[in-house]
Amino acid sequence: MTFPQLSTAFEQRGSRRRGAVVIAAALGVAPLALTGLAAGPAAAHGSMTDPVSRVSACYAEGPESPRSAACKAAVAAGGAQALYDWNGVNMANAAGKSKQIIPDGKLCSGGNDKYKGLDLPRADWPATTLSAGEHTFRYKGTAPHKGSFALYITKAGYDPSKPLAWSDLEATPFAEVSDPPMRGGDYVFEGRIPARSGRHLIYSIWQRSDSPEAFYTCSDVVFGKDGGAGAPAPKASAPTDQEIADGAAKSTVQHHHGAATPGAQPSSVPAAGAATPGNQPGPNEAAAATPVGTAGGTGTTDATGTRSLAETGGDGSTSYLAVGGAGAIALGAAALFATLRRKSLATGRHSR
Repeated sequence: MTFPQLSTAFEQRGSRRRGAVVIAAALGVAPLALTGLAAGPAAAHGSMTDPVSRVSACYAEGPESPRSAACKAAVAAGGAQALYDWNGVNMANAAGKSKQIIPDGKLCSGGNDKYKGLDLPRADWPATTLSAGEHTFRYKGTAPHKGSFALYITKAGYDPSKPLAWSDLEATPFAEVSDPPMRGGDYVFEGRIPARSGRHLIYSIWQRSDSPEAFYTCSDVVFGKDGGAGAPAPKASAPTDQEIADGAAKSTVQHHHGAATPGAQPSSVPAAGAATPGNQPGPNEAAAATPVGTAGGTGTTDATGTRSLAETGGDGSTSYLAVGGAGAIALGAAALFATLRRKSLATGRHSR
């Protein structure tokens, strides 16, 4: 073999080695890429609508110019955006430890500074009139997921003019339910309300079972005529579907129930390494959940419109992203291999 032939042979062999290394590297990246995609966060949002939560009541009044003095004060303290994001009062990494990680005085905001206006101690928040006994609770689920609800009520002697502390609530929830059904976009479940008089507060924790994320609501309620106080309490009203749709374009959290809400904006995702506890949206919310009633959903709806949460729970987008990522990587590797092979054959023909 002459020197030029020997040089060409070494060059071809080196080219093949380089191609093999590149392909191996591409295929080696695949598991890492799939791991990142499979671990992709999911979105879930919602708020209590019966009894009406503070944030829902103030949103229904209008984020820019609410009617009640309490909601006006909430906007002055935290801004109107908190009301447009009415369904996102969350703690991204609660993991069942809400009582340990949310400080006294910040229960209604879920320890999230964005919603600090909801923590204002006042006796004039819009309220829902209740009575002791069986009650049907409704919780608007704009992005449904598996999870459990725990409802607490304030103790006798509760003073709404003071910041709400964990010690103001009964130690154990008066109502608990896991994976309740959905009807008309609401989680619906029953509970027995303890006897109370005057103004009180019902606190809810929705802890997801498919994520460490939890959501929180404060619902101001009154027992008896005018809540036992002199002036009648402002009546709380939940936002209508039309009001929710009208404000979705200005929301920074996802709205998903049935078809995606018109004008909804995707959640923002904090920069890598950013603190997540108390921030909204948290790292559990980068990818949208598969909307109920859309292609890809796994749940079923009966003749009454009841949706099984166990069937709608879980983030359908994660698996689709993983499959899409795998396909893209495989196709890229195949294309790279074909290109290198063509170059190798062309080089071989040229050398001959």
